[in-house]
Amino acid sequence: MVPSHSHNHDHSHDHAHSHGPSSPHPAQAAPWSILRMTVMARLGAALAVSAVLWAVVLLAMR
Repeated sequence: MVPSHSHNHDHSHDHAHSHGPSSPHPAQAAPWSILRMTVMARLGAALAVSAVLWAVVLLAMR
């Protein structure tokens, strides 16, 4: 015999964040952007990243 099942399973829960595709997130101000860097600053950053990656490669080969 199947016991009676009279209590309700429906429950509502609030989502802290909900929006549809027609209302996307507003743009947020970035603390920094590579697009706002000068050309020399971009080249310096690229050289620094390249040096770090080469250091990783050389240490891995060691």
